Parts: sequence; structure tokens; C-alpha cells
Amino acid sequence: MATLYPPVGPGAATLPGGAGRVRVLVRRVHLWLGLTLGLLFALLGLTGSALVFYTAIDAALHPVVQASEARVLPSVQHLGGESSKGGAGRLGQTLDRALSAGNARFHHPGGKWTFEVTGESGAIPARYYPRPMPGHHADRQMVWFSPDGGRIVRAEPWGGYLMSWIYQLHMQLLAGEIGLQIVGWSGLAMLVLLLSGLIAWWPRGSWRKALAFKRDAAPIRRLRDWHKLAGVWSLVLLFVLVATGVLLALPSVTQALLSPARVPAPVSSVRGAAPLTIARALEVAQRALPDGRLVFVDVPTGGDAPIRARFQVPGDPHARFPASFVFVDRFSGAVLAVHDVRRGDAGTTINLWVRTLHDGTVGGMATRVLAVLMGLVPLALFVTGLLHWRRRVGRRVS
Repeated sequence: MATLYPPVGPGAATLPGGAGRVRVLVRRVHLWLGLTLGLLFALLGLTGSALVFYTAIDAALHPVVQASEARVLPSVQHLGGESSKGGAGRLGQTLDRALSAGNARFHHPGGKWTFEVTGESGAIPARYYPRPMPGHHADRQMVWFSPDGGRIVRAEPWGGYLMSWIYQLHMQLLAGEIGLQIVGWSGLAMLVLLLSGLIAWWPRGSWRKALAFKRDAAPIRRLRDWHKLAGVWSLVLLFVLVATGVLLALPSVTQALLSPARVPAPVSSVRGAAPLTIARALEVAQRALPDGRLVFVDVPTGGDAPIRARFQVPGDPHARFPASFVFVDRFSGAVLAVHDVRRGDAGTTINLWVRTLHDGTVGGMATRVLAVLMGLVPLALFVTGLLHWRRRVGRRVS
């Protein structure tokens, strides 16, 4: 990657006039983007590294959610057989108990519960949204239920404990929607930072020399070599992480570029009757998407919003945040809509990969570890670039 200073000396003079001026301009762009955005880039990288394993870290910090009971919440998948129907019933009954326990402590006429089906032992994670606000980042209470759903073992507001605070810092700089916009649009400038570094570094002669690290060189040269090598070898992965981060932070940009199929928003049509149990809703939802694996269930506590079941279907790469949904009328039990990502176009398919590429889950444990390491690189680039620039400026002053 290019060093953070304009080129001087005989090397620059040998370039043709136009090419030399372009390289000087590109390096200056890289310099000032690095000085203005480098610290933010480093912060987002470090917090992103911490978030790759944020659920595991949070569980380790709060042993109460790793319940002593070894009970595993039954999963719902492939409801064609009687055993699967039994699993759906047990799961639904457990979540119905959790809903009753949760409503006894938290209740708002327009509230909504979201239960997560992890397929692992321990507490049942859930979210309680007290107000019908759109978006994944709405205000919410994070709640963990005992494995049988009968009691709450932990409850904390989102942003009120360490890992959620880091998440908000990474996504929104602790500044809400304004911070989300800053992260998204500054991400576009970071892409320019990466590309300008590549263009400024691009070898004019020997590639071997351009990729060499001179161990016996002066400290200022070693700083330059560390900076360029860290940038060159991490460029592709950093570009993917930053680009996918922009798409996650700026859904309007994602919609304009990819035009993924929109998730429907139906409403329950029958009112006045007793609301459906979660157990019954899950049976209906699974029949509508029989080869899906249930991951989340959204259950409103009032109004005409339907029960929404979120599934991972074959071909959807993200196990925790898949993109297929079944909407079930809360009162009649009718299927109101099915959003199956396999029926989408190319833009929908590409959009499926954005989150899994960004959080490193695309290739399992190996790529998650790689994502952690890549999150450390922006700090290394900022420190080596800044130190090299300061030494360069100090030489000129002296």
C-alpha cells in the first residue's frame, strides 16, 4: 500500500509528466483520507473483530445464560414426519411458556417478542421490542429464558452491556441513525482510500522489489515496507469487508444497486378471536416452508401484526440471520405470505451473501478467525502510515 506522503526524488522525476502528476495526486488523496479516516477505520476494524464471536464472548461473560440444565430446545425442520411434528409441538409449547413469563414482566400494547431458536443447550435468547418501530436496530430489551421457558434468567437493555455496546459503537458510533449514516458513507471513502493506496503503490518496475521487505533498512523505510505489505496482502479482504459494511449500513444503496426482493408486510385480518399459540403457528409456518430450518419467531403482543417465522432454506448461506419468512395470521392461523429467497432474482441472491461475507461466517471457523485478523489490519495501517508521515515531515522541517 502507498505510504502517506507525496513522492519526491529521482524516482518520481523519471515518470512522464502526466503520469507523475497523477501519482502525486493519488498519493495526496491517500494521505489525507488516511489522516482523516484512518482512526475511524481502525476503530471499526477493532470493534468488528470483537463482534465476530460476540455471542460466545457474551455467554462467557454471563455464565447464567449457560444454564446447568443440558436441555436443548427442539428444532423445527422437515415437518413431513410425525417425529418432526412432535418436535414442533415441544418447541412451540416451550416458547409459549416463555411468552407467558415474558409478558408477566414486560408488556406494552404495541410490543413484540422475538425468540431465537439456536439448536444449542442453555438459555433461550429473546428480544422484546416495547414499541412497533421498524428496523433491526430499534430499541429493545434483551431477555434470556430458562431452557424450559418458565422463567427469565437475564434481562438487559440493548446497549446496556459490553458486547451490545461494542455492537452499537461499530454500527452507529453510539449516535443512532446519524451514526449509521456516518459509518455507511465514510465506508465509501474508505474504499477510495484502499484503491488510492493500490494505485499509488502499483509497481513501476520489478514486482519482486515492490513486494520486498528490507530488514536492514533505516527505520523510516521499514515503516514504509510494513505499511505497503500489510495493505497489499490484505487489500482484497479489506475491500470485501468495507463494501459489505456499506451495504449493511446503507440499505438505500443496497436497494439501488441490487434491488433485492422486498419482504412483504401483511396484517392479520381477523380480530376479536383468541390469538394463536406459538405451537400452532409454527406447525402452520413449517408446512408452508417444509425444508426450512426455523431460526427466529416474531410474536406481537397486540394489534394486527402477524406471527412471523424466519427460516434458513437450502442455498441461504447465513445460519443465524437467514432471509426467508412465513407470515401467519395471529387469529385465524392462515398463511398470509411466504417470502422464499429461492424465488428471487440475481440481486436477491447476491444480497444473501452480504452479511455472511461481512461477519466472516461464509467459510465457518477458518474464515471467522480470518475476519478477526483482518479487523486488526486497519489499526496497523494507520499506525505505520502515521509514523512514517511524521518522520517524513520531521525530516523536511529539519
